[in-house]
Amino acid sequence: MIPEIGHISLIFALVISFLLALFPIIGSYQNNSTYMKFTDVLVPIQSLCILISFLFLVYAFLTDDFTFVLVSNNSNTALPFYYKISATWGNHEGSLLLWILILSVWTFLVNLKTKNIPIKTRSNVLSILGFIAFGFILFILFTSNPFERQIFFPPLNGSDLNPLLQDIGLILHPPILYIGYVGFAVAFSFAISALIEGRIDSNWAKWTKNWTNTAWAFLTLGIALGSWWAYYELGWGGWWFWDPVENASLMPWLAGTALIHSLSVTEKKESFKSWTILLALMTFSLSLLGTFLVRSGILVSVHAFASDPERGLFILIFLSIVAGGSMLLYGIRANKLMKTGNTFSLFSRESLLLSNNIVLLTALVVVLLGTLFPLVSVAFGWGSYSVGPPYFNFMFVPLSVIMIFLMGFAPFFPWEKTNNLKKYVPKFLRYIILSIFLSLFTVLTMDDLFDKSFNFLSFFIVSSCFWLLVINLNQFLTFKKKSNLKSIPIKFISMLIAHLGIAVLALGISLTSFYSVHKDVRMSVGDKIILTSNIFMLESIELTQGPNFISKVAKINVSKKITDKFIDNIYPEKRFYSASQQIMTEAGISKNIFRDLYISLGEELEANTWSVSIHIKPFVRLIWLGAILMAIGSMLFIFIKHKKYS
Repeated sequence: MIPEIGHISLIFALVISFLLALFPIIGSYQNNSTYMKFTDVLVPIQSLCILISFLFLVYAFLTDDFTFVLVSNNSNTALPFYYKISATWGNHEGSLLLWILILSVWTFLVNLKTKNIPIKTRSNVLSILGFIAFGFILFILFTSNPFERQIFFPPLNGSDLNPLLQDIGLILHPPILYIGYVGFAVAFSFAISALIEGRIDSNWAKWTKNWTNTAWAFLTLGIALGSWWAYYELGWGGWWFWDPVENASLMPWLAGTALIHSLSVTEKKESFKSWTILLALMTFSLSLLGTFLVRSGILVSVHAFASDPERGLFILIFLSIVAGGSMLLYGIRANKLMKTGNTFSLFSRESLLLSNNIVLLTALVVVLLGTLFPLVSVAFGWGSYSVGPPYFNFMFVPLSVIMIFLMGFAPFFPWEKTNNLKKYVPKFLRYIILSIFLSLFTVLTMDDLFDKSFNFLSFFIVSSCFWLLVINLNQFLTFKKKSNLKSIPIKFISMLIAHLGIAVLALGISLTSFYSVHKDVRMSVGDKIILTSNIFMLESIELTQGPNFISKVAKINVSKKITDKFIDNIYPEKRFYSASQQIMTEAGISKNIFRDLYISLGEELEANTWSVSIHIKPFVRLIWLGAILMAIGSMLFIFIKHKKYS
């Protein structure tokens, strides 16, 4: 009976979610406070039931209970305990249960932290969250039950967790990414509540923005962790490949970024109301679309979990109900939101924020079309097409540069209108000249170090990154001169940190994209290879035993070409997992903030002779540093008491 508690708890959570979806919204419609206050009972019970269900699944993995189909297919007795825990969500069924658990935590926090908002709004929001939970629990129980049993002849040792997932990055990446994905359900629920009530104002934006910023921060970290994992785990040396599942997380991030900026205008000036509601609906709908793409089996990706058309059909129907229903409600009720705030001129902060949002949504459309076109072309019988990095880079990079330039201008302009535009021209020219100088110095230095010829495109893109970097640093210093550090509004500091993060990330992308060096070579023990200013020598290859794998580990000594000064030893590996009979590549990386020396082993060509891939990746760490700064800026915004500034 004890092993079935998880399953029973999940069934009970389904019933509670149905009641949560039903009673509060009926109470709101009938103005019945008793029904509306049911949330204080239903929400904790729902969260507890889902938590119990999830913990019992974790327990099944930790105790190697192979009578559960999910455990026997995704774990092994030799698997380290921390991977047994992550194996809980390293599969389709378990990851969906994690999705529901995180939604229940968000719902619990909303119930706890919204006691001071109107009870009708609160009831509507929690009812919508209950409906979303009901739909997903229904999906789990009928198509993806993690508690399915095989009573007769369970395996003795189990299969194994996919070796690609046996990594610290994949322990952290899914939970953090899901916190972001699922968190946008709160903004979605607030948007639906506003449409039901036909009212949106600065208070609504204030209630919504902290939840949205929290979700965005976690989604940013989740995407960055996925990029970091792909970089060091897959062995190809890249950090982003425009994989369809990568795109599935990028799309709600782009919409969420636009939503954050739109909320700031709605809160400050009660403008962009209809636009803000639309973005809130769109962002969560794109999160559901990402779930559909990952779990329907219609895409091929190292990130995808499921390949069951029935599951895909269920999610597609649910997506249609949620996205289609919300857009229908928006179409019916949006006219009530059109009576909106102050007008603004072309040269104003509102105008620049709107322009940047248009650029973000254009980038979103580019990614959406590139991701879905291969599926659409097959569905309509146009043939099989693939859309790869050349399309995305050609379309996305110019839009990113435009966005960066607009971000640089925004802090200078006041709200509503600019009375004297000419006074800003000298500042703009000064920053542009300084950005060009810094970019020219950087590009010429990198050209010399990596034996490259001058590339105007790299110079232009790097200049745009320095433009944003210089402006944000100057804004901080200007505020610091005018007042002491403690008096600077934390809201302003959080914005600067987030924008600095974007500048740092864009600079890292630019420099590593234009100046990375790559060479595939054949090496035997004792061989030396010279690449740029470094000498790589294969010293040895040894066989080692891991907890559940056997590994051939190469030791590659790196030294300076001219001085012969020792730099580092790098240890790329080839691992053989006996349970799954899979061979995996583990890259060896010598890293610092200025560059990564990245080496991966290919095939063994003959005894002690291997194909080796060597990469030198300048400033690649700036990519993840930038993402961390963006998340820090967003989180700072949440835990502050706002001070007025213009």
